[in-house]
Amino acid sequence: MGESLNGESPDPIQHAQAGGSGEFFIERDGKRVAELTYSVAGRDAVVGHTWVDPKHRGGTLAPRLVTAVVEWARGDGRKIVPMCSYVRSVFTRHAQYADVWKK
Repeated sequence: MGESLNGESPDPIQHAQAGGSGEFFIERDGKRVAELTYSVAGRDAVVGHTWVDPKHRGGTLAPRLVTAVVEWARGDGRKIVPMCSYVRSVFTRHAQYADVWKK
């Protein structure tokens, strides 16, 4: 169900999938502090939501979640449809995500 993508980090990113949806998330002291959710449509991952606890905004949590979903999509041969405005803005500013961005 959940897997650690970077278990050496103090804030490991977890990935959980169930049916046609999934999420990447970070917990601290048993409390969720950041998440990125997606649904699967064929070979596409539609990212609909990114959230970071207000106490942790402006740091590296959200960018790390975007990196995690991009690495997963590349490894699984998927394209990402960024319905989430945050992910769309990151994709717009960073050309290294062009290979997974389904426009």
